[in-house]
Amino acid sequence: MRRQSLVDKMRRDWDQRARENYRHYIVNCRKDWSEEDFRASGEVTASHYILTDMLNICQGKRPEEMRVLDFGCGAGRVTRSLAKTFGEVHGVDISIEMVRLARQALGDMPNAHIHQTNGEDLRVLGDLQFDFAFAFSVFHHIPSKSIIENSIREVGTHLRSGCLFKFEVQGYLPLRASEDDTWLGVPLGEQDLIGIAERCGFESRHRLGAGEESYWQWFFRK
Repeated sequence: MRRQSLVDKMRRDWDQRARENYRHYIVNCRKDWSEEDFRASGEVTASHYILTDMLNICQGKRPEEMRVLDFGCGAGRVTRSLAKTFGEVHGVDISIEMVRLARQALGDMPNAHIHQTNGEDLRVLGDLQFDFAFAFSVFHHIPSKSIIENSIREVGTHLRSGCLFKFEVQGYLPLRASEDDTWLGVPLGEQDLIGIAERCGFESRHRLGAGEESYWQWFFRK
């Protein structure tokens, strides 16, 4: 499938999921999320993956002085939690509907900014540079290794030298899905990630969960 066609399909599929039941498709352990519980789940994610890792994330900087990127922000569930901790947060997403929901949900957070991307690059961010980037449950749903690699490279162009991009991928290698499956996506192994880091200007310093559904990566910008 041509890359642009796949990017367009990713956008259409996530727009449809957003219209159908965005809370469920973002956190699919249940279908009947209340807004209160959905927001609380974002706090849990931030507490578990961000607040426990502030040494790697901040590297001596004060959180309130940091600019942070939430890549694949969806409806702003985690973006809100990030905006409570860091000085300035920018969320990006390919889905028109998710961006609309995120802007609506974060209207009371003046330090949170939401942008729609074209799925190919992050030119929408202009010349903004970030002190930390985060992606949670994003790359799981991308069915192309080349698109995942390009996304990581694009994040790197907006990340200051030495700063961290923390993200997770699907690590269960026996998983098989069609080449255009925007839900199951494509799994990645250790050598895949090491190669991506080298080609995209990162140091792959830590990895956790190889072979598992959540395979976490600590990519530090060279």
